[in-house]
Amino acid sequence: MTGLLPVDEALRRIIASAQTAEVETVPLATAGGRVLAADLLAKRQQPPFAASAMDGYAVRAADVVNVPVSLRLVGQSAAGHAFSGVLNAGEAVRIFTGAPVPEGADSVVIQENTVAGDGEVSIAQTIAFGRNIRKAGLDFDEGDLLLRAKRVLDPAALALAAAADHPTIDVVRKPRVAILATGDELVMPGEKYRPDQIISSNSFGLAQIIRQAGGHPIDIGIAEDRLDALSDALDRALNANADILVTLGGASVGDHDLVQPALAAKGMELDFWKIALRPGKPLMFGRLQDMKILGLPGNPVSSLICAHIFLMPLIHAMLGLPHVQDLRPALLATDMGANDQRQDYVRARITKAPEGHLVATPFPVQDSSMLKFLAEANGLIVREPHAPAAKAGSTCNVMMLR
Repeated sequence: MTGLLPVDEALRRIIASAQTAEVETVPLATAGGRVLAADLLAKRQQPPFAASAMDGYAVRAADVVNVPVSLRLVGQSAAGHAFSGVLNAGEAVRIFTGAPVPEGADSVVIQENTVAGDGEVSIAQTIAFGRNIRKAGLDFDEGDLLLRAKRVLDPAALALAAAADHPTIDVVRKPRVAILATGDELVMPGEKYRPDQIISSNSFGLAQIIRQAGGHPIDIGIAEDRLDALSDALDRALNANADILVTLGGASVGDHDLVQPALAAKGMELDFWKIALRPGKPLMFGRLQDMKILGLPGNPVSSLICAHIFLMPLIHAMLGLPHVQDLRPALLATDMGANDQRQDYVRARITKAPEGHLVATPFPVQDSSMLKFLAEANGLIVREPHAPAAKAGSTCNVMMLR
């Protein structure tokens, strides 16, 4: 086990290799979840006019100092249908929420304090100057900085950009991530299979992890355990202009593990191979031309856990986002033995105790081929290398999966 690269150092190298992807302009309607590439400024004022905050009557405050008083109705102002005249002394305009305040009016009396009659309205209470009016530019003015670069465009940000009159928006291009499964034993779901074959599952989970991280998955299929088949698959990834190629399996030391030789033949520059991690020791990272290579283990659990630990941060870095590991303290529900020299990510069920703290219950079997427990797990207990045995009730760190 000597010479294994620590997890933190592997992650540091992977993130350091990343360069932010270029900028592209997309319709605002399709920009949800994207990363804003530059500061966003307002192209207009909002609201663009003084607007009524209530249903009622637009008046001059000076006309309702002494109440009750009757004012002559001269028209109405509704949203999208402004009153075109000028309000004079002794007059009122029926107004609705969001409608422009007529020229000459300075206040809005809510309709609950009025009684409308034939061509006039009786005002029962005085009104302060400017009451129930949203000033022009109350939200923002033209040229105001509304959203800073690197903001992930959530629903509120999208609505704000729309209000500021941006039909399109500049975002960081989604990193293109090619997924290559390898192995003669693999077939796709629904295909005919021999008794010695299994269903290829990793690529489906990885594609969703890539989407959640903000990348664009490209499935380039399954390559058989032959150098020519692997070479053709690598060409497909390069022709797809992939920023990252994720290989699944074939990166260990067996006679049929040909991924490294195939990559080497294409000119890959290897950064590291094998890290002090469980599950996922045979993890590889390098570069082929402008494409980053992340070789993940073939075991489904190992590949998905390694994707959470390494691939998601790499995609985030290429989007210009910081890497923030979601580690939270929890109490162990059971005893755990001492750890060896590898950093261990233990599948667990994370619950909240009545007192408010998190409780981590590890699954009894941690075999890296068992997807069922991973699907049930909502977190990973992170155990440092050489961690001593821990008793139930002691504190541990958990990495949340969902």
